[in-house]
Parts: sequence; C-alpha cells; structure tokens
Amino acid sequence: MRRSLVVGNWKMHGSQESVIHLLNDLNEQLGGLEGVDMGVCPPFVYLPLVADKLAGTQIAWGGQDISHCEAGAHTGDIAAEMLGDFNCRYVIVGHSERRADHGESSERVAEKYLRALNAGLTPILCVGETLAEREAEQTLNVIGEQLQAVLGQFGSGRLDSMVIAYEPVWAIGTGKTASPEQAQQVHRFIRETLARESEILADSTRILYGGSVKPDNAEALFAEADIDGGLIGGAALIAEDFAAICRAGI
Repeated sequence: MRRSLVVGNWKMHGSQESVIHLLNDLNEQLGGLEGVDMGVCPPFVYLPLVADKLAGTQIAWGGQDISHCEAGAHTGDIAAEMLGDFNCRYVIVGHSERRADHGESSERVAEKYLRALNAGLTPILCVGETLAEREAEQTLNVIGEQLQAVLGQFGSGRLDSMVIAYEPVWAIGTGKTASPEQAQQVHRFIRETLARESEILADSTRILYGGSVKPDNAEALFAEADIDGGLIGGAALIAEDFAAICRAGI
C-alpha cells in the first residue's frame, strides 16, 4: 500500500517573518499527524531557517530545483549536493514553470533527475500539459514524452525512489482543477507507463496531483486509485489549508 505524500511548493513567495510564522503554524497544526508523509519546498534562501525550524518534526523539506551540473562556474545555480548540506529529502525537477520560463527541455530535466539521485535526494518529477495540448487531445502524448525522457535513460533500479507529480499547466494557479476523473485518467496512464518498465516500480511509485488543490477538493482527488497525494502551490502558504490537505491524505 502506497503511503500518501503531500508536498508544499512555496515557489517565489515569503519573507523571513512570514516563513517563521508559517513554520510555527505548521508545527502546531501538523504535530503528531500520522499516516501521511509531508514536506515543503521553500525558496533556497530560506532553507537554513526551514531546516532549523522543522528539525525533529514529521515534516521534511526540499529544493524547488537544482542545476544539471555538478559544480563550477554556473552563476545563480544550485548544486544538488548543496541541498544535501541542509538535509533536504526532496527536490522538484521539471516543474512547468521551469520548462516555460527557462526553456528546460525534457532531456535537461532528465539530467537534473540524475543529479538528484546521485546526491541522495528524492526527485519529484513534474509532468503536465498546456490547455492547448489538452484541447488538441495531446495530453497523453505530452505526458508520455516527458516521462520517457527519464525512463529511457535509467534502468528501473534507479527509479525506485521516484515520485511523479502530474500538474496540468492549465490548472496551476488558475483556480481551475482537473476533475478527479480527469486526473485519475492521467495518473492511470502514468502508472501503466511505469508498469512497462517494472510492475514493482509501478506499484511503489507515488504519483501526486498538482493544480489548484484545496481543502475542499483534496479528499475527492486523493480518493482516486492512482492519486497518492499532492504537490500543493498556493494553499501550501496557508497553514490551516495545507494541514487540511495533509489530513485528507490519511
């Protein structure tokens, strides 16, 4: 049985004061909660603060991105090993905002995936289609290409710690949400794609849904057979909402 995972992606939000307030509230509202794995991915500059405030709690933390390079003259980039210095467990790779805003190809995302593995991090691989691609009935083709860029480079033995997040681009930050049935269709396709590599991999991989997940829709989404939790955006910045979504994953 796959254990649910709920991860908050704070994106480029927060100040030192607001982060301290949010972390205090999360510790209060999520302390002692069992039956679900939880994590947050803050902006890089707040990782030391997050690591300090969440140490010894049930909430893990991670980065929002990493460089595809090991180290060197790459101004502004963050190496995977640097996240390890702050005991990060997770790192997001391939988020649609990185693909769109920074021109990241699926091949570049696969390179970042490998960097994460080599640094002992659990990559959260994001896949998703735009509204135009969905309306053109290309959703599964797009998801398949994004997955295959990673699956085609590594044997199933290097994928056993994989987490995948399906985030329809048209539902990120728009208030629109895929229906549970729409989300389940894509999640099932992802799991069937994994099964062609390994049944064990398909059974063990947690596939999260992201795209305007809120307390009032989380339970219905998480009830679907192949949805194992969520990668949460805006609601992750409100402790009460994030806690409610985490409880929906139990």
